[in-house]
Amino acid sequence: MKIEHLGHSSFQITNRSTLVIDPYGPEIGRLPQGLTADVVTVSHQHFDHNYSDGVSGNPVIIDEPGQYSVKGFEIKGFKTFHDDKGGTIRGENIVFCISADDLNLCHMGDLGHILTDEQVKEIGPVDILMIPVGGFYTIDASQAVQVVRQINPKIVMPMHYKPPGSPLQLTIESTDNFNKLLGWDVIERTDEFEINSLNIDSFNKTIMLFKK
Repeated sequence: MKIEHLGHSSFQITNRSTLVIDPYGPEIGRLPQGLTADVVTVSHQHFDHNYSDGVSGNPVIIDEPGQYSVKGFEIKGFKTFHDDKGGTIRGENIVFCISADDLNLCHMGDLGHILTDEQVKEIGPVDILMIPVGGFYTIDASQAVQVVRQINPKIVMPMHYKPPGSPLQLTIESTDNFNKLLGWDVIERTDEFEINSLNIDSFNKTIMLFKK
């Protein structure tokens, strides 16, 4: 399996098929030219997460909670909230758990609260966790650390943070505070990351940062 961070909260997962998670609109930046997928998941209907028009290939769009088996991916979507007031401020959010190649991935979308015990149970075992860490619109660094400890993945991929030198006027933090608070080993990559069920344990307690 290959994983590439496309920026913001968007990732591309490739095995026999390709899945794109939360493609962002041009207000955030440009998606890779010629981006093609078989499946697109959308955690919520905000412009920085739902730009499926930027993905070619006539993909299957999954933007509702539920259980799906499509193109070699087993996908479960769970309703959560974009804030800590039951969605009354920013609405609902979907956490997607994706299983393929004997690996379990979990993308938290714009999660705005700590998980309940029931939600942690629903999510189940996670190898790779993609989690927002920037705060303001989502959980912040300290809350993200709490969620990581609730789920206990092997690899954490921070998202929805302000990249160094970003020209965007984003009122969110970088990954620095999250990295410090969690205290795991940090690996920085400028390209895609290849992982399988045989070598996942060698990355136990690793923060994986993708820097373009």
